[in-house]
Amino acid sequence: MSTNKEFPTQRGVSLIELIMFIVIISVALAGILLVMDLVTRHSADSLIRKQALAVAESMLEEIKLQALSGTACAGTLGANAVRANVSSVCDYNGYSTTNGILDFSTNAAVQNLKAYNIANVSVTQIATLGGTPIAAGSGVMITVTVADPTGATLDVTGYRAGN
Repeated sequence: MSTNKEFPTQRGVSLIELIMFIVIISVALAGILLVMDLVTRHSADSLIRKQALAVAESMLEEIKLQALSGTACAGTLGANAVRANVSSVCDYNGYSTTNGILDFSTNAAVQNLKAYNIANVSVTQIATLGGTPIAAGSGVMITVTVADPTGATLDVTGYRAGN
């Protein structure tokens, strides 16, 4: 084995190698940060969707607790109507809000839900439930549509039968 004295072994890192290392690490770090930013920005969307779902399920439960009238569902509530004196499931047909979610008893806007709205409540008479015929006016399908702050809507459907 011969050692060449004219080209001694190199020790350390040249300036070009150092600059290339910095460029490669910078590009990799920028890519990772972009992915993290995208994930962080969209993580709030699931929270908004969960809140809209909670609002829709709450309204659906409120409606299902009312009595069935046994008559056609004409709907007596309009937009932003007071719900405290409602006595029938069918009264909710066509109900909506435009100024946020409203408290049941006071009809005041719920502070942290002003950006959400009930876009529509649909109460439809059904003739059968699970393939079983039911008496006229004894069963309804209820669909609550909630609009979230981004403008997206979410539908929740439930059924009420019997009294």
